[in-house]
Amino acid sequence: MTYIPISEKERDAMLATVGVKSLDDLFDAVPASHRFPALNLPPALTEMEAASLLQEIADGNEHARGDLVSFLGAGMYNHYIPSVVDHITRRGEFYTAYTPYQPEISQGTLQAIFEYQSLISALTGMELSNASHYDGATATAEAVNLAFANFRGKRPKVVLSPSVHPQYRETLKTYTQGMGVEVAGDGDSTPLDASAEALLPHVDENTCLVVVQYPDFFGRIFDYTNFIDACHKKGALVCVVANPTALAMFKTPGSMGADMVVGEGQPLGLPMWYGGPSLGFFTTRKQYVHKMAGRLVGETVDSRGQKSYVLTLTAREQHIKRERATSNICTNQGLLALASSVYMSVLGKTGMKQVAETCYHKAHYAAQELSKIEGYGLCFTQPFFHEFALCCPGPVSELNAHLLEHGILGGYDLGQDYPALKDHLLIAVTEMNSKAEIDFLVDTIKEFSHA
Repeated sequence: MTYIPISEKERDAMLATVGVKSLDDLFDAVPASHRFPALNLPPALTEMEAASLLQEIADGNEHARGDLVSFLGAGMYNHYIPSVVDHITRRGEFYTAYTPYQPEISQGTLQAIFEYQSLISALTGMELSNASHYDGATATAEAVNLAFANFRGKRPKVVLSPSVHPQYRETLKTYTQGMGVEVAGDGDSTPLDASAEALLPHVDENTCLVVVQYPDFFGRIFDYTNFIDACHKKGALVCVVANPTALAMFKTPGSMGADMVVGEGQPLGLPMWYGGPSLGFFTTRKQYVHKMAGRLVGETVDSRGQKSYVLTLTAREQHIKRERATSNICTNQGLLALASSVYMSVLGKTGMKQVAETCYHKAHYAAQELSKIEGYGLCFTQPFFHEFALCCPGPVSELNAHLLEHGILGGYDLGQDYPALKDHLLIAVTEMNSKAEIDFLVDTIKEFSHA
């Protein structure tokens, strides 16, 4: 079927309504000399020639699935994706469906979203999830909107940990421009090697939300239970930005008492795709459901008593007056949420835990071996998941250039965002990195340091 399935009769009726006889008449306002300008295009290619040219252009790209060995993370991670994920998402009934604007005839899409919500809620230990956001950064920013609305603007302060992803922090600040929100805790006064308790002096009666990350941007793992309790005693809500892979192995933020758990869903069955698209997951407690942005799919029964799914609490600007809306989010990344649902379902609780444990042990092996190289060492002493900061004796840019010459995509240069961490490299290790690849990384860095 076509995407604009109108008959000739319907087309003629529309033309008559606007007062023209043909489609060509619609362009009378455009001077004839400008309607078909001469385009400086190369000669036409056959399909075979075009395919060959496009393949040649594509071959100019190096990627982490064959060309390079990747140790780059910092928010996007190279995980294995079962083939069934792509097979399901490419089915026509899902692939062409943007979003359930007519939910009564979109039962399959609604059920897929409902399953996604259920799985994400279980993974984070929270009571409910929405149908996803654009990405982890916008989900984090929407947490501020929820907290601000919950206190009706009477608590205009957000305390933001400096160990939250730098891009998330920038997105949050962009969202809050013009809202009268004060962002505290994100400056040089909070030591990067300190625990979350260092943020407590910033939390006061004007604070609506405290945002921390788990594991944090440097890969470190903290138990925020006591910290969250301390924030609650001061009347503030707490949002935890979480890595979903780590949640399969460690204590959930929900069990720590978090009010919101948000994050990037890319590790859940989505390719890195040069940085996107992906999805942002957003979970919270039932008491905040009316302030939560985005869509929510619920389960009910129809007039015949059969199970059915509905869009509920759709407090978006497309459904109600803009000034009353909780958000202007206009997509729920439905296809990618489906991919994550398939990924989580296929792996199951045991499989996801095995992935997390494999990442954990391989990362610790890499950290152990790299720390043996003269001049290199771990920057922080806290426990970490599958990412760690490595102190280097010289510029990270030079080290990464050397690694790239040997087919290794090196880590993230922390000096880009943290001047105090100049010559510090953030290395990520996933289940995709073999012991041989880790040993190759170690040997290549040894070669560089001895050059």
